[in-house]
Amino acid sequence: LVGKYVELHDAYKSIHEALIHAGGWKAIRVEIAWTHSEDLTPKTIEKKLRGVHGILVAPGFGERGIPGKLLAIQHARQKKIPFLGICLGMQMAVVEFAQNVLGWKEAHSTEVQPDTPFPVIDLMPEQRGVSIKGGTMRLGTYPCQIKEGTLAWRIYQKPLIYERHRHRYELNNQYRPALEAAGMIISGRYPEKDLAEIIELREHPFFIGVQFHPEFQSRVEEPHPLFSAFVDACMEAQS
Repeated sequence: LVGKYVELHDAYKSIHEALIHAGGWKAIRVEIAWTHSEDLTPKTIEKKLRGVHGILVAPGFGERGIPGKLLAIQHARQKKIPFLGICLGMQMAVVEFAQNVLGWKEAHSTEVQPDTPFPVIDLMPEQRGVSIKGGTMRLGTYPCQIKEGTLAWRIYQKPLIYERHRHRYELNNQYRPALEAAGMIISGRYPEKDLAEIIELREHPFFIGVQFHPEFQSRVEEPHPLFSAFVDACMEAQS
């Protein structure tokens, strides 16, 4: 688990519990390697992530720790390690892909680099004129339409799901054609406004990023399917 608050494990308690739920139903113990994103550099990445069977890039806000998260995502993509990105983790997966696959080295989220010439992650249109941010997030449960024939479809096995959100920034639809042409799949979207909610990579065994927070809907008696699928992929990578 790559994040910037890992000193306090309870900062990611819902994610931790969701992984325990998924492992419990498979009668396995999930061991988490708590990894501070600021400890990941080009020199340390191989050592810090050696031996892991999956990489989860956690949600968060702000620019601190972003370079390390991007390195972790690149490592997962290039080494074909199972990857799950949640909220900011999904957004940074888009940024990493734009920078290193499309070659747009200055691509970024406007949350991190407001003046980026390639704002692949940007404020939702209704947020752009808001100067007082309090109470303006996209909050609560929203529907997500799943694309058939994708990893998300195999995980959820239904055309429409409902997941909980807490964010302001989204994948910028202006760049979707280029991202998709290069191998990214938009496998889940909010139908009312055509917002990208789930991304995958075509040439990867298990690489998925979600804009929502699946951990909020995982239960002991009913593990969330995303975490179950991620744990399955990690077990397969281990073997």
